[in-house]
Amino acid sequence: MPARGKHRRPRTNHLTRGMVAAGTGGAALALPLVSATGAHAATQATVPAQVTAAAKSAPAAVPDVKLVTYKVAAGDTLSKIAREHTTDGSWQTLYKANAAVIGSDPAALRPGTTLTVGTKTAQTATKSTGSTTESAAAPATTTTYTDDLDGWIKESLDVMAKSGIPGTYDGIYRNIIRESAGNPLAINNWDSNAAAGTPSKGLLQVIDPTFAAYHVAGTSMDPYDPVANITAACNYAAAKYGSIDNVNGAY
Repeated sequence: MPARGKHRRPRTNHLTRGMVAAGTGGAALALPLVSATGAHAATQATVPAQVTAAAKSAPAAVPDVKLVTYKVAAGDTLSKIAREHTTDGSWQTLYKANAAVIGSDPAALRPGTTLTVGTKTAQTATKSTGSTTESAAAPATTTTYTDDLDGWIKESLDVMAKSGIPGTYDGIYRNIIRESAGNPLAINNWDSNAAAGTPSKGLLQVIDPTFAAYHVAGTSMDPYDPVANITAACNYAAAKYGSIDNVNGAY
Protein backbone atom coordinates (compact mmCIF):
# COMPACT_ATOMS: atom_id res chain seq x y z
CA MET A 1 0.00 0.00 0.00
CA PRO A 2 1.54 3.25 -1.04
CA ALA A 3 2.48 5.65 1.76
CA ARG A 4 -0.17 8.30 2.45
CA GLY A 5 0.71 11.85 1.52
CA LYS A 6 3.75 10.93 -0.48
CA HIS A 7 2.81 13.18 -3.40
CA ARG A 8 1.35 16.03 -1.27
CA ARG A 9 2.47 19.45 -2.67
CA PRO A 10 4.78 21.17 -0.22
CA ARG A 11 3.50 24.50 1.28
CA THR A 12 5.16 27.69 0.14
CA ASN A 13 6.04 30.14 2.95
CA HIS A 14 6.59 33.77 1.88
CA LEU A 15 8.47 34.54 5.06
CA THR A 16 11.52 32.35 5.50
CA ARG A 17 13.18 32.29 8.88
CA GLY A 18 16.42 30.51 9.56
CA MET A 19 19.88 30.94 10.86
CA VAL A 20 22.98 31.68 8.82
CA ALA A 21 26.48 31.37 10.12
CA ALA A 22 28.99 34.09 9.40
CA GLY A 23 32.52 34.46 10.58
CA THR A 24 36.19 33.96 9.93
CA GLY A 25 38.34 31.07 10.86
CA GLY A 26 36.78 28.63 13.22
CA ALA A 27 34.46 31.12 14.96
CA ALA A 28 30.90 31.42 13.78
CA LEU A 29 28.16 33.94 14.62
CA ALA A 30 24.57 32.85 14.27
CA LEU A 31 22.46 35.59 12.63
CA PRO A 32 18.70 35.51 12.10
CA LEU A 33 17.72 35.64 8.45
CA VAL A 34 14.45 37.34 7.61
CA SER A 35 13.37 37.58 3.98
CA ALA A 36 10.44 39.90 3.13
CA THR A 37 8.71 39.43 -0.17
CA GLY A 38 5.69 40.95 -1.86
CA ALA A 39 4.32 44.44 -2.59
CA HIS A 40 3.74 45.30 1.08
CA ALA A 41 7.43 45.32 1.91
CA ALA A 42 8.28 47.53 -1.08
CA THR A 43 5.65 50.11 -0.07
CA GLN A 44 7.03 50.37 3.46
CA ALA A 45 10.50 51.14 2.12
CA THR A 46 9.51 53.88 -0.33
CA VAL A 47 7.05 56.00 1.75
CA PRO A 48 9.69 57.85 3.82
CA ALA A 49 11.62 58.83 0.69
CA GLN A 50 8.45 60.17 -0.94
CA VAL A 51 7.59 62.26 2.13
CA THR A 52 11.12 63.68 2.27
CA ALA A 53 11.03 64.60 -1.42
CA ALA A 54 7.67 66.36 -1.02
CA ALA A 55 8.96 68.34 1.96
CA LYS A 56 12.02 69.49 0.03
CA SER A 57 9.97 70.57 -2.97
CA ALA A 58 7.51 72.70 -0.92
CA PRO A 59 8.04 76.39 -1.83
CA ALA A 60 9.29 78.71 0.95
CA ALA A 61 6.89 81.44 2.06
CA VAL A 62 7.84 84.83 0.58
CA PRO A 63 6.80 87.88 2.68
CA ASP A 64 4.98 90.74 0.98
CA VAL A 65 7.61 93.46 1.41
CA LYS A 66 6.74 97.05 0.53
CA LEU A 67 8.92 100.17 0.47
CA VAL A 68 8.23 103.12 2.77
CA THR A 69 9.02 106.33 0.87
CA TYR A 70 9.28 110.06 1.59
CA LYS A 71 9.14 112.95 -0.89
CA VAL A 72 11.74 115.65 -0.20
CA ALA A 73 10.28 119.09 0.59
CA ALA A 74 11.97 122.49 0.41
CA GLY A 75 14.28 122.99 3.37
CA ASP A 76 14.65 119.26 4.10
CA THR A 77 18.03 117.80 5.05
CA LEU A 78 19.08 114.16 5.29
CA SER A 79 19.55 114.59 9.04
CA LYS A 80 16.02 115.94 9.47
CA ILE A 81 14.45 113.23 7.32
CA ALA A 82 16.42 110.46 9.06
CA ARG A 83 15.46 111.80 12.49
CA GLU A 84 11.76 112.00 11.67
CA HIS A 85 11.18 109.06 9.32
CA THR A 86 13.70 106.29 10.08
CA THR A 87 14.09 104.08 13.13
CA ASP A 88 17.82 104.48 13.70
CA GLY A 89 17.96 108.21 12.86
CA SER A 90 21.17 107.82 10.84
CA TRP A 91 21.50 110.14 7.83
CA GLN A 92 24.50 108.07 6.66
CA THR A 93 22.32 104.95 6.43
CA LEU A 94 19.61 106.94 4.65
CA TYR A 95 22.12 108.36 2.16
CA LYS A 96 23.66 104.96 1.48
CA ALA A 97 20.22 103.56 0.64
CA ASN A 98 19.40 106.47 -1.70
CA ALA A 99 22.78 107.49 -3.14
CA ALA A 100 21.59 106.57 -6.64
CA VAL A 101 18.84 109.22 -6.58
CA ILE A 102 20.61 111.83 -4.42
CA GLY A 103 23.94 111.84 -6.22
CA SER A 104 27.49 112.22 -4.94
CA ASP A 105 26.72 115.16 -2.64
CA PRO A 106 24.49 114.17 0.33
CA ALA A 107 23.78 117.86 1.02
CA ALA A 108 22.33 118.42 -2.45
CA LEU A 109 18.73 117.35 -1.86
CA ARG A 110 16.30 118.32 -4.60
CA PRO A 111 12.69 119.01 -3.57
CA GLY A 112 10.38 116.41 -5.06
CA THR A 113 12.95 113.59 -4.90
CA THR A 114 11.44 110.36 -3.56
CA LEU A 115 13.60 108.62 -0.96
CA THR A 116 13.23 105.13 0.44
CA VAL A 117 13.22 105.45 4.24
CA GLY A 118 12.36 101.88 5.22
CA THR A 119 10.40 98.73 4.43
CA LYS A 120 7.35 97.01 5.83
CA THR A 121 5.77 93.61 5.40
CA ALA A 122 2.09 92.82 5.21
CA GLN A 123 2.48 90.00 7.75
CA THR A 124 4.08 92.04 10.54
CA ALA A 125 3.31 95.58 9.41
CA THR A 126 6.80 96.65 10.44
CA LYS A 127 9.10 99.34 9.19
CA SER A 128 12.83 98.81 9.29
CA THR A 129 16.06 100.49 8.32
CA GLY A 130 19.43 98.95 8.91
CA SER A 131 19.17 96.33 11.64
CA THR A 132 16.42 98.00 13.65
CA THR A 133 12.75 97.07 13.28
CA GLU A 134 9.80 99.07 14.58
CA SER A 135 6.12 98.20 14.62
CA ALA A 136 4.25 100.43 12.20
CA ALA A 137 0.97 99.54 13.90
CA ALA A 138 2.05 100.88 17.30
CA PRO A 139 -0.46 103.44 18.58
CA ALA A 140 0.64 107.06 18.46
CA THR A 141 1.40 108.62 21.80
CA THR A 142 0.24 112.13 22.68
CA THR A 143 2.54 114.32 24.75
CA THR A 144 0.96 116.81 27.11
CA TYR A 145 2.67 119.98 28.28
CA THR A 146 2.10 122.15 31.32
CA ASP A 147 0.73 125.64 30.68
CA ASP A 148 3.75 127.45 32.08
CA LEU A 149 7.23 128.49 31.02
CA ASP A 150 8.63 124.97 31.44
CA GLY A 151 5.84 123.45 29.32
CA TRP A 152 6.09 126.16 26.63
CA ILE A 153 9.82 125.62 26.22
CA LYS A 154 9.47 121.83 26.07
CA GLU A 155 6.68 122.00 23.49
CA SER A 156 8.71 124.44 21.41
CA LEU A 157 11.72 122.13 21.54
CA ASP A 158 9.60 119.27 20.19
CA VAL A 159 8.33 121.45 17.33
CA MET A 160 11.88 122.63 16.64
CA ALA A 161 13.18 119.05 16.55
CA LYS A 162 10.58 118.11 13.91
CA SER A 163 11.62 121.11 11.80
CA GLY A 164 15.37 120.67 12.26
CA ILE A 165 15.81 123.90 14.26
CA PRO A 166 18.71 123.73 16.75
CA GLY A 167 18.49 124.93 20.35
CA THR A 168 18.51 123.73 23.95
CA TYR A 169 16.29 124.25 26.96
CA ASP A 170 19.01 126.25 28.76
CA GLY A 171 19.65 128.50 25.77
CA ILE A 172 15.95 129.30 25.36
CA TYR A 173 15.33 129.79 29.09
CA ARG A 174 18.32 132.12 29.51
CA ASN A 175 17.21 134.38 26.67
CA ILE A 176 13.56 134.43 27.77
CA ILE A 177 14.49 135.59 31.26
CA ARG A 178 16.65 138.39 29.83
CA GLU A 179 14.10 139.50 27.21
CA SER A 180 10.74 139.24 29.02
CA ALA A 181 11.29 137.73 32.49
CA GLY A 182 8.96 134.93 31.38
CA ASN A 183 5.93 137.13 30.59
CA PRO A 184 4.32 135.97 27.30
CA LEU A 185 2.44 139.29 26.99
CA ALA A 186 5.52 141.49 27.36
CA ILE A 187 5.85 144.32 24.81
CA ASN A 188 8.53 146.97 24.32
CA ASN A 189 6.95 150.33 23.50
CA TRP A 190 10.00 152.54 23.86
CA ASP A 191 12.93 151.34 21.68
CA SER A 192 13.70 152.01 18.01
CA ASN A 193 11.52 149.14 16.86
CA ALA A 194 8.56 150.62 18.73
CA ALA A 195 9.32 154.03 17.23
CA ALA A 196 9.21 152.42 13.79
CA GLY A 197 5.79 150.95 14.58
CA THR A 198 6.93 147.36 15.10
CA PRO A 199 7.36 146.85 18.85
CA SER A 200 9.00 143.69 20.15
CA LYS A 201 6.50 141.21 21.61
CA GLY A 202 6.25 138.04 23.64
CA LEU A 203 8.62 135.82 25.54
CA LEU A 204 11.57 136.36 23.20
CA GLN A 205 10.61 139.88 22.07
CA VAL A 206 10.07 139.29 18.37
CA ILE A 207 8.85 142.05 16.06
CA ASP A 208 5.94 141.25 13.72
CA PRO A 209 7.93 141.15 10.43
CA THR A 210 10.46 138.72 11.94
CA PHE A 211 7.69 136.58 13.42
CA ALA A 212 5.94 136.38 10.03
CA ALA A 213 9.17 135.57 8.17
CA TYR A 214 10.31 132.84 10.57
CA HIS A 215 6.95 131.48 11.72
CA VAL A 216 7.00 127.67 11.90
CA ALA A 217 4.08 125.76 10.39
CA GLY A 218 1.88 124.05 12.93
CA THR A 219 2.16 126.82 15.52
CA SER A 220 -0.20 129.74 16.15
CA MET A 221 -0.07 132.87 14.01
CA ASP A 222 -0.42 134.95 17.19
CA PRO A 223 3.01 136.46 18.07
CA TYR A 224 1.99 136.47 21.75
CA ASP A 225 1.40 132.71 21.72
CA PRO A 226 4.26 131.35 23.86
CA VAL A 227 5.11 128.31 21.73
CA ALA A 228 4.78 130.18 18.42
CA ASN A 229 6.89 133.07 19.74
CA ILE A 230 9.68 130.83 21.05
CA THR A 231 9.77 128.68 17.92
CA ALA A 232 9.84 131.61 15.49
CA ALA A 233 12.55 133.37 17.53
CA CYS A 234 14.68 130.22 17.61
CA ASN A 235 14.20 129.75 13.88
CA TYR A 236 15.40 133.33 13.32
CA ALA A 237 18.34 132.89 15.72
CA ALA A 238 19.36 129.67 13.95
CA ALA A 239 19.41 131.45 10.58
CA LYS A 240 21.41 134.43 11.87
CA TYR A 241 23.56 133.02 14.68
CA GLY A 242 23.49 129.26 14.21
CA SER A 243 21.37 128.64 17.32
CA ILE A 244 19.51 130.45 20.09
CA ASP A 245 22.26 129.06 22.32
CA ASN A 246 24.69 131.50 20.68
CA VAL A 247 22.57 134.53 21.59
CA ASN A 248 23.74 136.33 24.71
CA GLY A 249 22.28 139.80 24.23
CA ALA A 250 20.05 141.88 21.99
CA TYR A 251 19.53 140.08 18.71
